[in-house]
Amino acid sequence: MLTLALDTATPRSSCALLKDGELLGERETKAAAVLAAADALLAEAGYVTGDLERIVCGIGPGSFTGIRIGLAVARGLALALDLPLAGVSTLAALQEGAPGSLPVIDASRKEVFTLRGGEPAVVRPEDLKPAPGTVCIGDGAVRYRALLEAAGAEVPPDGSELHLVRARFHALLAAGFGPAELVEPLYLRIPDAEKAIEQR
Repeated sequence: MLTLALDTATPRSSCALLKDGELLGERETKAAAVLAAADALLAEAGYVTGDLERIVCGIGPGSFTGIRIGLAVARGLALALDLPLAGVSTLAALQEGAPGSLPVIDASRKEVFTLRGGEPAVVRPEDLKPAPGTVCIGDGAVRYRALLEAAGAEVPPDGSELHLVRARFHALLAAGFGPAELVEPLYLRIPDAEKAIEQR
């Protein structure tokens, strides 16, 4: 199966091309350029979009705009090519790159996205309270390094690959492929624009 996977939920977006689980190529990109990056990956591997057999997309949590871009690209391709689509949590994919770690994504507003009891959650960094020795990864772990390390957690160096969301892990975790319209985003909170309207 030729699989295209992408995640645009964090500032350093990623797309990957895999054939029967084997990584053919992966690129870090901007969310707005993910389609061009995917096209370049296909060309480098000697394929065209019509050769794709399925698509995987990161559903968040993360940037509202980034998630929307990624889902729009993934749904558009899946619908145009009549391919099955699967959604994978960005937190789960980040954790897959460092099994046993705690994924921590910067959620802005002095909050982070993480896993609580295995479930996605949005919390204040000071409420994380990781067990001593827990390895915390992700841009949120980098941002709140001092707080996490003071609690006894371990945070890899800022430039570590472990902090990056890699689309290859989305492809490896993907299950339940189906119609594109059934894949929903995982926001965990309402967008600022909607919040402003509610407060009027």
